[in-house]
Amino acid sequence: MNTRILQPTSANILRCATRLGRGELVAFPTETVYALGAVATDEAAVKKVYEVKGRQSDKPLIVAVAKKSDISGIAKNVPEKAKMLIDKFMPGALTLVLDKADCVPDAVTAGGSSVAVRIPDNPIALKLIAFTGKPVVVPSANTSDKPSPTLASHVLDDLDGKIEYILDGGASEIGIESTIIDMRTDPPVVLRGGGVTVESIEREIGPIISRTGAERSDGGYMPTADILFSAYYDGMAQNICKRADELSQNGNRVVILCLDGNADKYGERKVYAVGKTYSDYAHNLFAYLRRADAEHIDTVIAEGVESDGIGSSLINRLIKMSGGQII
Repeated sequence: MNTRILQPTSANILRCATRLGRGELVAFPTETVYALGAVATDEAAVKKVYEVKGRQSDKPLIVAVAKKSDISGIAKNVPEKAKMLIDKFMPGALTLVLDKADCVPDAVTAGGSSVAVRIPDNPIALKLIAFTGKPVVVPSANTSDKPSPTLASHVLDDLDGKIEYILDGGASEIGIESTIIDMRTDPPVVLRGGGVTVESIEREIGPIISRTGAERSDGGYMPTADILFSAYYDGMAQNICKRADELSQNGNRVVILCLDGNADKYGERKVYAVGKTYSDYAHNLFAYLRRADAEHIDTVIAEGVESDGIGSSLINRLIKMSGGQII
C-alpha cells in the first residue's frame, strides 16, 4: 500500500471520511497528537487498528465524536458532573470514561462496560468525524513502540505502507495526550494526566482522586533510551550534571532535556532545549524522544518541573516513561 499525506481540503477530508465509512483506517491531526481513526461501531475496522499499531487487545480505545449531542449515542447514564465537564472543556483535551451504549463493540472497550469519550479541539478532526457521520476511535497514530506523533511526517515514519491516507494538519498544538477521568464514581478518578489540568477540573466539579501511578507501561510508547526524571529543586541542574557525567564515563550516550533558559547550566554536555515554557516542553516532548531514538541515545535525563498546571501532566508522563526512576 502506498501511504499518501494529504492537505486538509474539504475534498480530501471527504475522501478520508469515505475510506473510514468503508472500514479502512485514516490518520489525522487532533490538538493533542495525531490519531489513527476507524469507525468505532465497525468491529472489524477497530481490530485493524490494534493490528496496525501492534497494540495489545486488552487496552481500550478512546472514541471521538463531533459534537456534544453525539455523546449520548455511545454512552449512557451520564452523571451531572460529567455534563458540567462536557459543557466546560469539550471540544478539548479531556476524555471521560462513562457507561457504554450497546452499539459500542467489545473490541473498542476490551470487553469492558465503559467507553472513553472525547471531542477533539481541531477543525480537521471535527470535520472528518462529522463527514463520516459515526463515532471514530482515536488512538495515537504510531506503532506502540514509538512516541506519539505530533507531525504528519512522524505518522509516515511509523505507518508507511500500513494505511492509505494521512491528513496533514501541521504540528499538534498541545503535544501530549488528553486527560482521562473516570466519571462512573463520585468523586471522579483521574486515570491519566494530560492536556486539561487537574486544577481546572476541580474548579468546575470539586475534588477528584488521582490514580495515575508510576507504573512503567500504560499500553503506550516506551522509548528505546533509558529515561531518568529529575525532581524539581534548586540544585537540580548540578545533580543532573553529576548523573550525566557518571553515565558518560561508563560509555553511555546521554542527552538532557531542559528548558531553553537552563541550557547554559549544563555546559558542554549534550542537551535538547525543549522550549521556553512548560507548555513548550509538553508540546515538544515526543518529538525530542523520537530524535533521541534516531540518534541512538542510551539515556535521556529529563529536567524536572513544578507540579502546577501543565507541569503536573508532564510529571505524570515522565514518571511513567521512567518507570519511577527519579534522581
